[in-house]
Amino acid sequence: MALASTADTTLDFGPASALSCRECGTRYDLGPIFACIECFGPLEVAYDFGPVTREEIAAGPTNIWRYRKLLPVPANVETRPNLQPGWTKLVKADTLAAELGLRSLYVKDDSGNPTHSFKDRVVAIALEAARNFGFHTLSCSSTGNLAGAVGAAAARAGLDSCVFIPSDLEAAKITMASVYGGRLVAIDGTYDEVNRFCSELIGDELGEKWGFVNVNLRPYYAEGSKTLAYEIAEQLGWRIPDQIVIPVASGSQLTKIDKGFRELIKLGLVEDKPYRVFGAQAEGCSPVSGAYKAGHDVVQPVKPDTIAKSLAIGNPADGPYVLDIARRTGGAVEDVTDGQVVEAIRLLARTEGIFAETAGGVTVGVLRKLAENGLLDPEAETVVLNTGDGLKTLDAVAAEARPAAVIRPSLAAFRTAFAN
Repeated sequence: MALASTADTTLDFGPASALSCRECGTRYDLGPIFACIECFGPLEVAYDFGPVTREEIAAGPTNIWRYRKLLPVPANVETRPNLQPGWTKLVKADTLAAELGLRSLYVKDDSGNPTHSFKDRVVAIALEAARNFGFHTLSCSSTGNLAGAVGAAAARAGLDSCVFIPSDLEAAKITMASVYGGRLVAIDGTYDEVNRFCSELIGDELGEKWGFVNVNLRPYYAEGSKTLAYEIAEQLGWRIPDQIVIPVASGSQLTKIDKGFRELIKLGLVEDKPYRVFGAQAEGCSPVSGAYKAGHDVVQPVKPDTIAKSLAIGNPADGPYVLDIARRTGGAVEDVTDGQVVEAIRLLARTEGIFAETAGGVTVGVLRKLAENGLLDPEAETVVLNTGDGLKTLDAVAAEARPAAVIRPSLAAFRTAFAN
């Protein structure tokens, strides 16, 4: 039974019917809440899906709104001012596959989104929830990419924005987050400390009518990651890959990709088949990987120390659910060193022409490690995610970035420099 109403019954969330606690199952009316008052478990969106066919999805726009019947958004969402993210490339990575000893490998390259990371997907869903609830300001705690995505989405929608980041982020991400005209506030602390501050601000009059996309709008925001699962399946010819490698920061993306695959199976849009989910972390912030390897169900928080700042969440909210999914599907959670991250960035660029940010270096690095350790099936169809553009994390590879030679503008000088 739903508790007291938290939202106006005239609000339009499409097929979404309620919020449901992932721990105890208590259901709530749709509203700007994110935790169960019975057990403090996280809330997620529950649906009453109508009929959905492959044909009507294929006839939709080439962005995430082709899946609007599976998302908590109104039917007219594609006509509203937003960044229209999604439908990014699924790249057949034959050269990388050959180097790693894999038969069939794809890179889901989400650097092609409007602000060059997958965060545009989740923010687009949160924006619609903010509109429904009459919020005038979009906000977030961010490790970088989300701050830029929120600033851009708010600017496009005509809303104010105020985003909060740790003060030690990469310069490119700070620049990008500040260019959209909203307020950018740097906090001297870790992401987890920034996030706690935002939770306090929600209860203060300063945060009145603010939509914090990854706090009070988190149940809606998180649903945007399902669109990665939908696109991968559709781009593969309506099938789920045998195995997939996904970066883990809060863990939300991995859990929602799994949710998306299960929804496609339930709706009869893809064949019901086993698939394996692998989580990827940087060694300097690997609480979920550590718990997985130790056989624990509880994730012990850590203080991040890694170049992969977009994954530097030391107390991941969805960490226990990542463990559940990895174990249920026969996958694993693995980590790589910062050195291996840099090697993997260069490997992906050299083999497939894709310049990944450090989070992509983590996933490709873990893919490589899993393949070398025999944890991946080399004959199985595999997808690895690149969630952002390497231009945002240039410092990671700048040390070795130099010309092969500096020569005079003459053929003789060129021959001399490269005679051997």
